[in-house]
Amino acid sequence: MIGKRMEEGLNKQVNAEFYSSFLYLAMSADFESKNLKGFAHWMKAQAAEEYDHAMRIYKHIVERGGKVKLTAIDGPKSEWKNALEAFEDAYAHEQKVTGMIYKLVEMAKDEKDYAAESMLKWFVDEQVEEEAQTLEVVEQLKMIGDSKGSLFQIDHKLAKRKED
Repeated sequence: MIGKRMEEGLNKQVNAEFYSSFLYLAMSADFESKNLKGFAHWMKAQAAEEYDHAMRIYKHIVERGGKVKLTAIDGPKSEWKNALEAFEDAYAHEQKVTGMIYKLVEMAKDEKDYAAESMLKWFVDEQVEEEAQTLEVVEQLKMIGDSKGSLFQIDHKLAKRKED
C-alpha cells in the first residue's frame, strides 16, 4: 500500500510528465511550422517518451493501491525564435524535472518506501540521459551559430532518432 504523501507526490509527477509531453509536442509543432522536420520529429519522439514516463508512474500508483488524480495541464509556450532557444528551454525543463525526481527520491527514503525508491531509480538514470542528449543539441547549435547549412545537417541527424 502506498502512503498518502508519496501518492500525492507521484500524482504531481504524473501531471508534470504529461506537461512535459505537451511542451515537447508544442516544440514539435513550432518546428513543423518552420519546415524543420527533423527537429519536429525529435521533439515528437520526446513527447511520446514523456507520455510513457507519466504512464510508468501511473502504473506504479495503481499497482500499490493508490488513486491517480489527473489535473488540468497548463498550455505551454507555442513559439520559439529559433532552434537554439527551443533546445535551451528543453534543457532547462529537463533540469527542473531532475530536481523534482530527486525530491521524490528523498521523500521515498524518508518514508522508507522502498518500492517507490526502486521505481524512481529508473527515473534518476533516465534523467541523466535526458539532460545529456538535450545538452548535446544545445552545444551543437551554439557551435554552428547562424550557419543555415549546418542547421540543416543537424535537422537531418535529428530526423533519424528512433521512436521507442
